[in-house]
Amino acid sequence: MATRAPTRVVVSKTALYTALTVFGIVAAIPFVWMILSSFKTGAEIREFPPTFWPREWTLENYTTILDDPDLPLWLFYRNSAFVAVLNVVATLFTSSLLGYVLAKYEFRGRLFLFWFVLATMMIPSQVTMIPGYLILVQLGLLDNLWGLVLPSMIDAFGVFVMRQFALSIPDDEIWSARVDGASEWRIYRSIVLPQLKPALATLGMLTFMFHWNAYLWPLIVLTSQENRTLPIIQYWYSTQHGSQVNLVMAASVLMVIPVLLVFAASQKWIVRGLTLTGGK
Repeated sequence: MATRAPTRVVVSKTALYTALTVFGIVAAIPFVWMILSSFKTGAEIREFPPTFWPREWTLENYTTILDDPDLPLWLFYRNSAFVAVLNVVATLFTSSLLGYVLAKYEFRGRLFLFWFVLATMMIPSQVTMIPGYLILVQLGLLDNLWGLVLPSMIDAFGVFVMRQFALSIPDDEIWSARVDGASEWRIYRSIVLPQLKPALATLGMLTFMFHWNAYLWPLIVLTSQENRTLPIIQYWYSTQHGSQVNLVMAASVLMVIPVLLVFAASQKWIVRGLTLTGGK
């Protein structure tokens, strides 16, 4: 009986890892197909049955997109990066600060404020679009990239995540810093933020992906072509070149590259954050 238990654990873990590997491969196939198709010629990508690996690798699709005078990608990259990066910085700052306050400060109405923040997560975004649009009209931020940044500076989900992580910070460390004369800002900067790094990396990655891939709200707010972000331009380009699937695939790869780079840079902290979350 003593030897059966470890064997059973090994078998169950092997089966679990095998299943996860199979599911991971299945989930990755469309992404790999998109990348490989971006290196195919227009004639090959229209063949039936389709080929998986390109018979003739070509960079013509990318050169066509990068040399298109009607598609200044650097401009749309700049717009998307401006919106995504500023939203990440603002969300991480406000979420970590509010999460720390709601976790470690004692004041009247703290729990009510926390539940109120959680309640805002239950409101569909479509419900707030018209009020948000009218507010931007009053502020004069229509067709302005700041109109995609200012309304998103405080994120309810981010506050919730940071509050849950901040609860694990020992109170003794905070009180010891106060006894030593550290200011509240110094405690937040030197004690709280270093212990929130895994949560900050995970939230930053999710925030970056959300705002980089956002389509509907930027489509409503931004009206001029030079102010629009990559998802809008990608849809426009797809409709203009619907029969040239190879070009559409190459444009999709160019759009997703920044997300992959951000994920690769923050992967270690994301894994650590998920591990800490599972261990609580």
